[in-house]
Amino acid sequence: MSGGVGTIPTSPNEQIHKQNADDSLSSSLTKPHNPPTLRRRFLSFRQLNALAAIIVLSASGMVPASDVIFSFFSLIYIHFLSLFSFPPSPHHHPQSIFSDDNLLLSLYLSAGALIGLFLPILYIFEGVVEGDKHGIQGAAPHLFLLSCQVFMEGVTFSRRFSLPMRMFVQVMYNGRRLFTVAEWVRREVKKVEEGEEEYGSGLRLMVGRGLAMVNMGFWMFNLFGFLLPVCLPRALKMYYGVGEKMKV
Repeated sequence: MSGGVGTIPTSPNEQIHKQNADDSLSSSLTKPHNPPTLRRRFLSFRQLNALAAIIVLSASGMVPASDVIFSFFSLIYIHFLSLFSFPPSPHHHPQSIFSDDNLLLSLYLSAGALIGLFLPILYIFEGVVEGDKHGIQGAAPHLFLLSCQVFMEGVTFSRRFSLPMRMFVQVMYNGRRLFTVAEWVRREVKKVEEGEEEYGSGLRLMVGRGLAMVNMGFWMFNLFGFLLPVCLPRALKMYYGVGEKMKV
């Protein structure tokens, strides 16, 4: 999940002034402004964790084949769009539409990671202990697609992909995950209707139902209240060179 927030590089004029600086102190201070992700290895630590989750969940048999196929073809599709629709700019290459010191956005992203990633992981682990296979099957597809999204965001965070492509990955996966979360809610409601004997304790029934509904509400807002009306228009304006002053 994430909101696509990264380090915004300095403008071309600032980079020229810094390169022409004579003293070594000024030269050393310019280095942190260069996006570190552009020099990183092929797979970051975050991507490796996401890839491990993808492999484990795929091998568990709890993820529908349609979600696995969707994730595979999404990798092909973003390369197609990057070549023919939104190729990377050879000039200014912003890494994000937001700056790193946006506290409100940082809190929002932390809430998304907690709601969409860490709590579902704990819910699945606890379900293994209680034998709630039905609940695990409801949460696993959402967690699988979110892990795929994290991995794909790492793939697109490079000079080979433009800013609209990074936004497209988030919009595409967020939209797909709404269907899996809706199925998760349906499974949790069905568990309540059928009783708790087969699906764990009463507390687990309440937590699972609440967690599924919170995820539905959060990711619906994230797509229709944040990504589509805010992030995507800004990314397109920055890509076409008319939105440089919209960074916050």
